[in-house]
Amino acid sequence: MIRPPRAEELIVSEYVSRLMAQVTAKNPGEPEFHQAVNEVATSVELALARHPRYVDASVFERMIEPERVIMFRVPWVADDGAVQVNRGFRVEWSSAIGPYKGGLRFHPTVYLGMLKFLAFEQTFKNALTTLPLGAGKGGADFDPKGKSEGEVMRFCQSFMTELQRHVGQFTDVPAGDIGVGGREIGYLFGQYKRIRNEFTGVLTGKGLGWGGSLIRPEATGYGEVYFAQEMLATRDDSLEGKTCLVSGSGNVAQYTVEKLLDLGARPVTLSDSGGFIYDKDGIDREKLAWVIDLKNARRGRMMEYAKRFPEAVFTPVDPRASANPLWAVEADCAFPSATQNEINAEDAGNLVAGGVHVISEGANMPTVPDGVERFLQAGILYGPGKAANAGGVAVSGLEMSQNAERRSWTRETVDERLRTIMQAIHENCRATAEEYDVAGNYVHGANIAGFRKVADAMLDQGVV
Repeated sequence: MIRPPRAEELIVSEYVSRLMAQVTAKNPGEPEFHQAVNEVATSVELALARHPRYVDASVFERMIEPERVIMFRVPWVADDGAVQVNRGFRVEWSSAIGPYKGGLRFHPTVYLGMLKFLAFEQTFKNALTTLPLGAGKGGADFDPKGKSEGEVMRFCQSFMTELQRHVGQFTDVPAGDIGVGGREIGYLFGQYKRIRNEFTGVLTGKGLGWGGSLIRPEATGYGEVYFAQEMLATRDDSLEGKTCLVSGSGNVAQYTVEKLLDLGARPVTLSDSGGFIYDKDGIDREKLAWVIDLKNARRGRMMEYAKRFPEAVFTPVDPRASANPLWAVEADCAFPSATQNEINAEDAGNLVAGGVHVISEGANMPTVPDGVERFLQAGILYGPGKAANAGGVAVSGLEMSQNAERRSWTRETVDERLRTIMQAIHENCRATAEEYDVAGNYVHGANIAGFRKVADAMLDQGVV
């Protein structure tokens, strides 16, 4: 029997509706940001109904505005001598519980609305990690693909020449994201050091020889698998023998596959912007090593996988298709690890119909709201990105700790701390959902738990 809403809940719901109308009006043309705020607001209204102090202090109104937005031009010179100009950004969203922390994304689709969505999501994700981390996000509409090493270096140096004014180990500590890997972090760090004349932990994801942490490249992928494992444990189940769908083929997807293999699962798909491969025999360690070399060293395309391993089938992207056929492959578990909104409502229906009963998100907001609703209605185990993919920023936080101590922890130490953090995130989400009478709903659990931590800090610190 569904409990009818209480009077105070109806009032809060009207308040949230008015708030969303204001968000849409004040931030036109930013659908990803609207989507992110609406998802959190739908959960948070449960907390607002119980704790009117948050409404009285306009905490959510303050939380949906960034503390600072920085936008700047990035001029650089191509190999042929032509001057190029890109647009750079840093959105510093929340410093309530620590310095701003979040990745830099270099991709042609980067614009302010996307970075606002990512920074807003990062606020709750970082709050869940148990570490003292604020939230930010940044990047540029620059595409590293097809650029020479010299062009990437010159772009990164120009980008950091401006960004260095706004970041620092106690202020804002960026990391990598799509299009920003170890190579780009190295060039960015080198330019920061050159300008500021200091060797500090201003970036995470650094090389192991100069302040990086073991497990950092693996962390997001490992973390989303650990989160899936924790969800399955609530039903006395495990990943052993499970057939798994993985999207993407970058760091997150690569190390998701690696950890799935460690735990006895059978990953069968990977993808990139050109299409996806389905390997019915499973992607084993030899095949994974080949993919890592393909993507990280040769910067090739997944279509080459089917040529190297003929038992696999490559399906190219069909821009006319209403659904992604990757998500129609029969399996037990799915790990969307590519990009936002890669699973639409039809894809979600196909996943459920294909037998998938566990979804752990490695990408940020990879499922549209209607798709999330289908997962929740089906009663499957669904780990939203802000909880399931928090492993990356968690190990970034551990890298910051190692930098502050001027020491490096062993691989085993970092991995164990990552696993402990993911267990704590899962338990916090699970327990919070139960506390607010929505047991099993990890979306509400994650949003409310993250919100309350940041909101309580904001109340303690006054109107700032």
